[in-house]
Amino acid sequence: MFPMPRVLIADSLSPAAVDIFRQRGVDVDIKTGLSKDELIAVIGDYDGLVVRSDTKPNKDVIAAAKNLKVIGRAGIGVDNIDIPAATAAGVVVMNTPFGNSITTAEHAIAMMFALARQIPAADASTQAGKWEKNRFMGVELYAKTLGLIGAGNIGGIVADRALGLKMKVVAYDPFLSPERAVEMGVEKVELEDLLARADIITLHTPLTDKTRNILSAENLAKTKKGVLIVNCARGGLVDEAALRAGLESGHIGGAGFDVFSQEPAKENVLFGAPNLVATPHLGASTNEAQENVALQVAEQISDYLLTGAVTNALNSPSVTAEEAPRLKPFVALAEKLGAFAGQMVDFGIKAVDIAFEGEVAKLNTKPLSAAALAGVLRPMLAEINMVSAPAVAKERGITVSESRQEDSPIYESLVRITVTTEKGKRSFAGSVLAGAPRIIEVKGMDLDAPFAPRMLYVNNLDKPGFIGALGALLGDAKINIATFNLGRVDAGEDAIALVGVDEAPDEALLEKIQSLPHVKEARALRF
Repeated sequence: MFPMPRVLIADSLSPAAVDIFRQRGVDVDIKTGLSKDELIAVIGDYDGLVVRSDTKPNKDVIAAAKNLKVIGRAGIGVDNIDIPAATAAGVVVMNTPFGNSITTAEHAIAMMFALARQIPAADASTQAGKWEKNRFMGVELYAKTLGLIGAGNIGGIVADRALGLKMKVVAYDPFLSPERAVEMGVEKVELEDLLARADIITLHTPLTDKTRNILSAENLAKTKKGVLIVNCARGGLVDEAALRAGLESGHIGGAGFDVFSQEPAKENVLFGAPNLVATPHLGASTNEAQENVALQVAEQISDYLLTGAVTNALNSPSVTAEEAPRLKPFVALAEKLGAFAGQMVDFGIKAVDIAFEGEVAKLNTKPLSAAALAGVLRPMLAEINMVSAPAVAKERGITVSESRQEDSPIYESLVRITVTTEKGKRSFAGSVLAGAPRIIEVKGMDLDAPFAPRMLYVNNLDKPGFIGALGALLGDAKINIATFNLGRVDAGEDAIALVGVDEAPDEALLEKIQSLPHVKEARALRF
């Protein structure tokens, strides 16, 4: 019986989420407010870690997390997680991008109304007993042009609500297809066009090198006089000093900010600026959103630890709960076949091609390619898995390609891995038969061999006496043969033997096998 997976909840989480873990058969410990050193001291005991924004799993924490398989962020932002370190360690990083989408979108709409009608300033004035009715002249949102920078999930919800307010919506997003723009009811535009046309600009994009200061001093100067700017996405998307200058000059009519370049923002260049509405990163702060992201992260981590299903991962291919059981035997095949290929090459790998034929080509093949790549690289890099393998291959300049063909001439499903090295190419094929992975082709020769934990590979010319001589050497070394499978081109030509053995042959025995007449190559393999 497998031990129950253990998960550490390091930041406050809804009790309902804790119940989900326990109902699903996951052991949970709740330890909030741990210092970095305290977290490092305990993290080695856990398979999963749940955080919000307070806990920071950096490279030191991840290095100490020897059993960690998954980090789940209850929320969308993962700035506090060292994703490259997690990827290198083979740890899946998940977030819950949809649990707080409506709440964040509604906050952006609330900011738009607050700015358009100057509600915070009017409230402060009224409560101070001033009754400055003529001071607070607002603007309608009706018929105004809203410019969306970022038209993903949250941006799409904002667009939908804005269209309901009878606004015109233009959107800048390099990933927005023309078809999706039509479906959303928005006009897809370039950034220059959006800056020139928008009465209100709202940002809904992650912070990356390409989006940092997307509203720079230069771009802010291109906006319409009196434009309102809303940022409920990420601090750092807007040049805060330039925005302050724009608010002071009156070119910017108002700004609603929920996020800042440095948080917690106890001080900021924007504070005290005219027509600024500021909130302390409340975008996801509703009871509904907090409950949603907590339940979502509990389901996602439980699914991954118990079934292998991967949802909303930032560094690994997604696998649905329905797909996971169907993919499992093919993941095993891809990884073992990759390990076979990896143990058969002695020179620097330049490229790996993974081809899928037949029924397997209709499945979600991304996880299979990642598993195959992990198998190929493992003989050189022991600590690698399907999460870290694609990043490691890229780092080392290995070209990885994938192809699919929906019919296979002989087998219902076939996976072929071709490795290109400085010395040429080697190809290996396998299939799943009766639920078990098998080797069906090596060096273009057909055979049908099961994988065994320890195997002997011999490439020879097919001449009489070879099998007897090999059996005698193994017998003398007291190594028992578990399985013996042969493939050949033709009598007297190239042949291979794949032998499952109970004990691994040592170097001395391999040399004796290598020196047998007609033997070209002998290798000990492990799976």
